[in-house]
Amino acid sequence: MSFDSLAVARRLTDAGIERAQADAIAAGICEAAEHGDHVTPDAFSAGLAELRTAIADVRTTIADVRGEIHATETRLTWRMLAVAGLVIAAVRLFG
Repeated sequence: MSFDSLAVARRLTDAGIERAQADAIAAGICEAAEHGDHVTPDAFSAGLAELRTAIADVRTTIADVRGEIHATETRLTWRMLAVAGLVIAAVRLFG
């Protein structure tokens, strides 16, 4: 497989990437191409599915945490109201 790293570096610099970064990216791509480090479409799809599952798990966890926060806020609100009621009753009683 032939890979023109200079052409890739030029395209990257034309797109606004600094020259040193463009050269490093092109060199990395070239190395991967020479060593046959390619991701097959099936491996890519499997990795993507795994990532989507992980994201869904995080979203579920966030939803669970939000539910717990809401429940805690509700409990605290009722407790604060109960304490306020006790304070009002004590003021009225002991005046």
